[in-house]
Amino acid sequence: QVQLVESGGGLVQAGGSLRLSCAASALTFNSYLVGWFRQAPGKERAFVAAVSWSGGRTYYTDSVKGRFTISRDNAKQMVYLQMNSLKPEDTAVYYCAASLYASGNTANKYAYWGQGTQVTVSS
Repeated sequence: QVQLVESGGGLVQAGGSLRLSCAASALTFNSYLVGWFRQAPGKERAFVAAVSWSGGRTYYTDSVKGRFTISRDNAKQMVYLQMNSLKPEDTAVYYCAASLYASGNTANKYAYWGQGTQVTVSS
C-alpha cells in the first residue's frame, strides 16, 4: 500500500513557476515508479512525467519537455515536479501516482493515486 499526498498547487501568471510535491508513505517507496498526471475540465486524465524507482530515468510528455522537471528523494519519500514557463494550457488538477511497472505513461499502470492539487495559470 502506498499513500500519496500532493501539495504546491496554486494560481500563477503565464511564464511563472510552481513546484509540486508528492509525499509518499510506504515501506518500499523506492520500489515504485512515480508519475504525475493532470486532468483539465472536460478532458481525460493525461500523463505528464514519471521517474524511475532510482531516479535515474525520467519520462515526459512532449508538451512539457524543457519546461518541467521531475525528481525524487527516496530518503524523504518525496517526488517533485518543477514547472517553469507555465502556460494557460497547463491549468489542471495534478495527480501523483505510483506504479510497480518499470515505466509507464498510461493511468492504468498506476495503482495508487493522490487526491490531486489544482494548478491554475492565468494569461
